[in-house]
Amino acid sequence: MIKESVFKSFDSTNELESVLADKIAGQLQDAVDSRGKASLIVSGGSTPLKLFQLLSKKAIDWSEVYITLADERWVESDEKDSNERLVRENLLQNRAANAKFRGLKNMFATPEQGCAMTSESLANFPRPFDVVVLGMGTDGHTCSWFPCSKELDNALTSKELCAAVNPTTAPHPRITLTQDAILASRQIYLHLVGEAKLTVYKKALLNENVKEMPIRAVLAQRKAPVDVFYSA
Repeated sequence: MIKESVFKSFDSTNELESVLADKIAGQLQDAVDSRGKASLIVSGGSTPLKLFQLLSKKAIDWSEVYITLADERWVESDEKDSNERLVRENLLQNRAANAKFRGLKNMFATPEQGCAMTSESLANFPRPFDVVVLGMGTDGHTCSWFPCSKELDNALTSKELCAAVNPTTAPHPRITLTQDAILASRQIYLHLVGEAKLTVYKKALLNENVKEMPIRAVLAQRKAPVDVFYSA
């Protein structure tokens, strides 16, 4: 049994997104004020888009905020399945257009070939990461730590910043930040919407078998604080 993280339930997605955007903006500005720069790691998919839009309008010193993704499909950045495209269209707008963004995809043909260059491109990011916003799939994956992937062990144990993943239950080869990189964070938020995700989250708390549900690698650790933000 995993001890439950800080769990915050909201009556609506609008309320959740408003509160979470305020918290993230405050933490990023605090980091800039105290250390001169801040880092934000975000996830793709449809769940965080409204959060991105709200966050983009926050009056903080975005020019000192470094942003990248927790994971990315190995597709061109203008394709519909690209997480980078979603970030550029929804977060790197308004005031946040001044942020320092680095995507994970590069010119190499495969994530295996491109991992080293991606890690190098992120070398100047402020670490520990100040804020990490994760999602979760109905199979219990987060980032691109898929239980079906033969590369899962490497993603969870590597001391490198990035790892290549080829899931069998989801399209496209992927590049993902490793467990070691994600847990080197000052704050992790798990952003969940819908009763199906709540059911998966509760199942994840039942034991610590990370290979069955990789989200447990985040929920069971105590290196970085994890706050779960949920709305139906």
